[in-house]
Formats: sequence, structure tokens, C-alpha cells
Amino acid sequence: MTDANVRIPEEAKDRLAAIAAAEGLSLRAYLARLAENLLTPAERAERAEAARAALEAWTGYAPTAAERQELDLELDRRLGQAAGR
Repeated sequence: MTDANVRIPEEAKDRLAAIAAAEGLSLRAYLARLAENLLTPAERAERAEAARAALEAWTGYAPTAAERQELDLELDRRLGQAAGR
């Protein structure tokens, strides 16, 4: 396995190191775990489409593109409220 150098602000490195330590991991192990578990935008879209298709097959509900957009906006609004924004 080769190593890579990544330049980030010192504050970000310190925060990541503290999070890693709280989970009993080195910063290196924590970043490797993040890389293994985070999804790319394409992977997220693929999973979302698979979930949408499964729900449609299960429930018969197939919202239009306009309905999906409206639902996305409502979800964003509610998440913003929950986050205090």
C-alpha cells in the first residue's frame, strides 16, 4: 500500500484526528475507513434509483419528475428546519 500526502488546513487535520482518536483509530485508519464507506455521487444516484424502483414495484407509486422535485424541496426544507437553518 502506498501513502499519499494530502494538504488540508491544520484545524481540519486536528478535528479529524480527534474524531479518529475518539473512535479508537489512527487518522490514517479513519481516513481509509471513510474512503471505503463514502459513496460517490454516481453510487448515491444508483442506489437512489434502485430504491425508487423497489418502492414503485412494492407500492405501485410512481411520482412524476415534477412530484419528485417538489418532494425533494420539501425534504430539504424539513432538513433545514431540523438543522436550525
